[in-house]
Amino acid sequence: MIRSAVDDTNEEAPLRVDPIVLEVVEGTLASAEAEVEAAVERTSRSPMIREARDFRAGIHDRRCRKLTGRSYSALVNPIVRDFPLATMRPGDVFFHNDVYDSEGGIGHLPDLCVTLPVFDGDDVVAFVQVFGHHDDIGGAVPGSMPSHATSAYQEGIMVPPVRLYDAGRPNTDLIKVMVRNSRLPDSLRGDLDSEVAACRLGAERVADLFRRYGRAQVEACFDAILERTTETFRRELLSKIPDGTYVWEDYAEHDGVDPPRLHAQRMTLTKTAGGLVIDFAGTSPQAKGPINHAGNYADGVFLKKWLAPILRNLADSPERMAELDVNEGVVPLIELRFPPPGTLLTPVFPAPTNARTFVILRLLGILAGVIAKAVGGRMPADQETIRYTGVHGVDADGEFYLMREVLGGGSGGRHYADGSDTIHVVPDSKNLPAEFTETRFPLRVERLALAPDSGGAGKRRGGLGYLKEIRVLRDGYFLSVADRSILGCWGLAGGYAGAPFRVTIDPGGENERILPGLVDDEPVSAGTLVRIETTGGGGWGDPLDREPDLVGTDVLEGKVSDEAAREVYGVVVRVIDGATFEVDAGATSALRDQLRAARPPRPFFDRGPGYRLLSGRDHAEVDAIHAAPADPATATPAAANAS
Repeated sequence: MIRSAVDDTNEEAPLRVDPIVLEVVEGTLASAEAEVEAAVERTSRSPMIREARDFRAGIHDRRCRKLTGRSYSALVNPIVRDFPLATMRPGDVFFHNDVYDSEGGIGHLPDLCVTLPVFDGDDVVAFVQVFGHHDDIGGAVPGSMPSHATSAYQEGIMVPPVRLYDAGRPNTDLIKVMVRNSRLPDSLRGDLDSEVAACRLGAERVADLFRRYGRAQVEACFDAILERTTETFRRELLSKIPDGTYVWEDYAEHDGVDPPRLHAQRMTLTKTAGGLVIDFAGTSPQAKGPINHAGNYADGVFLKKWLAPILRNLADSPERMAELDVNEGVVPLIELRFPPPGTLLTPVFPAPTNARTFVILRLLGILAGVIAKAVGGRMPADQETIRYTGVHGVDADGEFYLMREVLGGGSGGRHYADGSDTIHVVPDSKNLPAEFTETRFPLRVERLALAPDSGGAGKRRGGLGYLKEIRVLRDGYFLSVADRSILGCWGLAGGYAGAPFRVTIDPGGENERILPGLVDDEPVSAGTLVRIETTGGGGWGDPLDREPDLVGTDVLEGKVSDEAAREVYGVVVRVIDGATFEVDAGATSALRDQLRAARPPRPFFDRGPGYRLLSGRDHAEVDAIHAAPADPATATPAAANAS
């Protein structure tokens, strides 16, 4: 905890905030954060940072509160904990990536974090921070994400909070050690330079606010920005959740070490007039493999900000949802209660964490699911929109190469719209361009498309995942860090689960084989094709209620097959040419009546066939609700949906 280090609150009456200055300050902070990220993208070296954009920036005040809400970021807390404000000097730059020494702000070691204090005269008044996923920081395998890891010591170099620059002088010894541990030293060195320069740029933008308006006015604006977020979330979002207690859980399916099984994360949500209490009791013990997330630090402040965007789905409209930023103002509204040490969310050092995305991404879906029980289904179905895939080996010049990218997937259907195709949970991130991949690595991208039928069927269909085919031109090794290769993304309110992740080596060939989701070094010989199909989002609502013309459009566009249109949606459609289709209304009505009569009512949650494979049953006990889901367009949810 760091309160004693930064608690300098005075007892004077609060300064009246000039509303015009408030708007200028808020806009400047947002533009400065975007400018920092643009600078990193333009000047960094590694593909994971520059092309895939797997990095984030944040601006915090001197009390370590995140002021900007464009996306999530790491925390300043561990820096101020180890380096009191009074000891900081202009030109200082701090660095860390130690998961267990980051107050929960760093999830795995490849996320290197640079923090720079902003000064007004001799006083620290703010911080600018950048953290990003770097291509390689050492460890047991290329890419520093060993799926078989049983210890953090296998995952790469660990650096607690340190001074990377001391009053402007670089810590060259530390930089040498870090670069020496990387298989891609030039990229790592260039990325560090890029991030430091970007933070300096952002610090200058923030410092200019203090020069223009004075410290008292700017800090009063900081308070006002956060207070407005608190009140907005309380009034517009939390008010939509009926008071009561609701329970739900979901699972990671494998940890890279033990055979696949259900690693449970349980969430008990209690809504009161004061806010939300989220209790993680019932979460499974920490895994042997690297799917653990060290979240139980600093009162879980990182996880509070990580989870809060899910609440935006309760906004009155999609347009309003897009306007709501998540900053430190959400923190007072959420209390997190963690189980004792030794669980997936409270691992004990040196438990490995490099695949902690399996846990923190699942938490987003669990919060959406438990709120769905409270509000009659007025939440999106599930999604799994991040996984790492790639190839490494030696190129024609005898140089080591690593091509690794973050591939998104389909988002869940919503009560008002289909899910989006091939989205990425990291804002603004993207797949590697085919042109970049082919010019830099001995690989050929032969196909990049949407994966047909991957989105869960529903009145509002789940978004589609990627279908990507890569030809390996020289002997190499395939790697994958992906969940949902057995369990599909769950469907909601009668919708079906989406298709799971799948990698096929040599599809249709003599050596065809399907890989598990966690793979470190699968040999792939020159000339072999690798097909990657990412997850589709869960569907929302009964697919037999989907408008036939929408199904026809999906068939025309290749998103839904003729077979699925008939057997799941009950729509008889004929594609006339590449631009038109025809729905047989009479045959469709008869077929839908037949399908409804032949099947049981659709469940509130559909976990897909993979859940039965691992659990031996179709539904978990926590899936039950005590009342039928209301029509979210007309009904007011009742606390009777609590479990």
